[in-house]
Amino acid sequence: MSLSNAPSNASSLSQPAVETDALIIGAGPAGLFQAFQLGLQGIAAQLVDALPHAGGQCYQLYGHKPIYDIPGIPVCSGLELVRRLEQQIAPMQVPRHLGQQVQSVEPMADGRWQIGTTAGTWFQARTVFIAAGVGAFVPKALKVPGAELLDPEQLLYHPQHLDGAAGREVLVYGGDEEAVTAAIGCAVEGGMRARKTYLMHRRDAFSAEPGQLAQLQQLRESGAVEVITGQITEVRQQDGRLQAVQWMDGEGNEHPLPLELLLVYLGISPRLGPLTDWGLALERKQLLVDPATLATSAPGIYAIGDIVSYPGKKRLILCAFHEATMAAFAAAEYLQGSKPLLEYTTTSARLHAILGVEHPAAG
Repeated sequence: MSLSNAPSNASSLSQPAVETDALIIGAGPAGLFQAFQLGLQGIAAQLVDALPHAGGQCYQLYGHKPIYDIPGIPVCSGLELVRRLEQQIAPMQVPRHLGQQVQSVEPMADGRWQIGTTAGTWFQARTVFIAAGVGAFVPKALKVPGAELLDPEQLLYHPQHLDGAAGREVLVYGGDEEAVTAAIGCAVEGGMRARKTYLMHRRDAFSAEPGQLAQLQQLRESGAVEVITGQITEVRQQDGRLQAVQWMDGEGNEHPLPLELLLVYLGISPRLGPLTDWGLALERKQLLVDPATLATSAPGIYAIGDIVSYPGKKRLILCAFHEATMAAFAAAEYLQGSKPLLEYTTTSARLHAILGVEHPAAG
C-alpha cells in the first residue's frame, strides 16, 4: 500500500532521516498525552506540529478561556492545561519538531514508515500516531496584492523568534495576544529591538492579558510602539523585496507605510491538507479507527482525538486522553509481539524510574 508519492528509499533523502519508535503528528493536548502514555510503555516518541509551539487548539483558541472537564482539575485555562501536560512529559525528554507540517507518509520495505515534512525533515518511524485534531492548524495568509511576491524572510506568519526584527522597521499586523507579544518583543530594549515598531489592527482594541496591555500602553506613550488603526490593502515590493504597505483607515483613506519586515498574526485555521492523500480510510473527513486499539486502516498507524471516528465517539479532551492510553497499549503489543503488562504508577518501580520519582521501597 502506498500512502503518498514520496520516495520510499532512504538513499533518496536529502538529509539523514530521524529514526524513532513512534512519531506523533500533532502536539496539542492529545498528542502531548500520547507521548506520556508511550513513554510509560518504554516507547521513544517524537512530536511534529504545524504550529510554532505545542498546545494546538487549546493554546491557540482557548489560551485564557476556562476548561472545566479535566479530571481532578476543577478549572484551568488552555495554557495551564498545556503547561501541565508539558511538565508531565518532561521526564520522557520528547523531541519536538515545530513549525512544520507532515506532507507525506510512505511505507518502507522493513515495515517502518517514512514521513516527510514541509521543512524538509524526514522521519523513519516504527509507528505513527495522528493526533491532528480537526486538522493541522496553519496561519491565515495575508491575501492582498503583492503579498505573494514577497521574499519569505520579509513576510513571516506567527514567527517563533523575532531575531529578524533587530534594527529594522517592522509592522506587526494583528490584534490578538500573539500580535501584542510580538510588538512588545520588537520594541523593548535588547538585541532584537527594531528601529521602529508599528502595530496595526482594524480597531484600537487588543485581546491580551492586562499586564501585556499595560506594557503596550507604556510603549505607546514612550513612542516605542506606534499603533495604527486600519487594514493593509496592498504590499509594495521590488524584485521580491518589501518596500512598503498601503493601508486604509476607517474613513477609507489610503496611506503608504515604508517597511523592512512584516509580521502577520491573522489567526489560524484547521486544514486536513495532505492527510486526505495518505490512503487511510476516512468517513466525513475523519479517520476510521478500531475503538479498542485506535488503529487506522494501515498497520502501525494509530489516530486519536477529534480526527477519528468510530461508533459512540465523543469529541472531548477527556475521550482523547483515554484513546491515547488505548493506542499506547496497542502499539506496545504491535512492537513487542505480546501484550504489555498492566502496571500502576502508584506501585511500579519501572514506571517510577521512567518518571524520575523515588520508588517507595527505596526509602
